[in-house]
Amino acid sequence: MPRFPLISLDRVDKRFANGVQALQGVQLTVDSGEFVALVGPSGCGKSTVLRLVAGLDRPSGGVLASPGAGGGADTAFVFQEPTLMPWATVFDNVWLPLRLAGVARAAAAERIGGVLDTVGLRDFARAYPAELSGGMKMRASIARALVTRPRVLLMDEPFAALDEITRGQLNDDLLRWWQAERLTTLFVTHSVFEAVFLAQRVLVMSPRPGRIVAEVRVGEPYPRRADFRTSVRHAEACRALSQALEQAMAPTP
Repeated sequence: MPRFPLISLDRVDKRFANGVQALQGVQLTVDSGEFVALVGPSGCGKSTVLRLVAGLDRPSGGVLASPGAGGGADTAFVFQEPTLMPWATVFDNVWLPLRLAGVARAAAAERIGGVLDTVGLRDFARAYPAELSGGMKMRASIARALVTRPRVLLMDEPFAALDEITRGQLNDDLLRWWQAERLTTLFVTHSVFEAVFLAQRVLVMSPRPGRIVAEVRVGEPYPRRADFRTSVRHAEACRALSQALEQAMAPTP
């Protein structure tokens, strides 16, 4: 499939009303169908970048282009917390974005059933969030994002609160969903190991005001198997990324 830039930030700044300069001169491009991870120290503006790309906030300067920033409905956002409605079943939680778009429950049923199959929750369609494990809640949140059939998937540390076994399973499944749907994905994480396992490129941000200061390319082909996590190739890429992070956080002489 031919690729073209789908997300672009050119010298983007973000200053909040309280005077905090969150981002300064951010240069970032994500091609269609690409999986890019974003890492950096806490408070460096990773989540701010996602919010700008999603159109949830506006830059203070520079040029930003993305389907979400243009008001498009084909961008989905998965947050660190599942943010499910506790009074609604899994089915109705997943239906929410379609309902807001005017799609009736009966008309949406087949699509919702299909996406619940995709994330392994078909048997839990009538369950409530309180009856789900942490991993299942995140699967429901991802199903709610996928049901809109987005072109762009933005993920803000979605697996940070999960145990390592569940996190690994969801990493595996995410890559499968990404490939099947040809999603353009921008994924924020604090985990070097997760970033290297998932992404084609990992972008490193500096401390606030955040900017992109390094890029690490991961040459491992897809599909990526579980044995990649324990391979020399994975270890070498993690070492390169760790070094880039250390340099990004080093005090300026």
